[in-house]
Amino acid sequence: MNKIQNLCKSITTNKKFELGITVIILLNSFLIGVETYTDNPTIKAIQTSILGIFTIEILLRYIASDSNKAFFLDGWNIFDLSLVLIGYIPETLFANATAMTAIRVLRVFRVLRLLRAAKEIKIIITVLIKSMSAMFYNVILFGIFIYLYAIIGVALFKLPNPEKMNKLELAKYEEFVKVAPNAPANSPDPFGTLGEAMFTLFRELTGEDWTDLRYNHITAYEYGFIKATPTVINIYHISWFVLAAFLLLNLVTGAILNNYQLVMEHNKEKEAK
Repeated sequence: MNKIQNLCKSITTNKKFELGITVIILLNSFLIGVETYTDNPTIKAIQTSILGIFTIEILLRYIASDSNKAFFLDGWNIFDLSLVLIGYIPETLFANATAMTAIRVLRVFRVLRLLRAAKEIKIIITVLIKSMSAMFYNVILFGIFIYLYAIIGVALFKLPNPEKMNKLELAKYEEFVKVAPNAPANSPDPFGTLGEAMFTLFRELTGEDWTDLRYNHITAYEYGFIKATPTVINIYHISWFVLAAFLLLNLVTGAILNNYQLVMEHNKEKEAK
């Protein structure tokens, strides 16, 4: 058994073997894209052969591992094994069209095998996984602030309901909509509800139309539809953009960079040993 295990180890750690698997992964990913254009039996046959190669690779890695525990503790092995097993689920097993579509979508995730094609990409994935706990708390902090600003935004900027207006107010409102339409024009009142306000704040975070929202609110104040003054409007939008775009996002970036440094140091120590 040791001879077989050592042989499998020498194969799986061989650079030519890894290069060959990388080429197969690239070919598989390319053919997955081609399959979105055509339903060619030749391509399906090639994909079946590739699935067989991936199966052999998994078996070689399993035999080469020191123990069952060592094999299954490696997240990449679980990832590869899951994708291979999904490939063996026959579409004919499901009469439901929705289930068949779900299986096809899952098979597309074979493209993600490219993530292990290079050592540098694996390091980045490891960093992102290690950063999840820090990012989780950053998301909570972000959620608290976006919820707070959304409540304030609804209180300050919610436009009156046109259905409850008289003819004079409605004519004035229609004139306001022409002068300061929502961006995009088919969107609802940006701060009409708490949920819409939170989405609007997320839009501002991306830098999309946040200055248009500010100008529209000033116009709404001039028409008498909101009571917030231009000064309050400016403070609200600028403070949110600065807080979200420069402070909260930088916390996430800082967490990722810190973990990247830790992972690189750990890998250097591992290589030194």
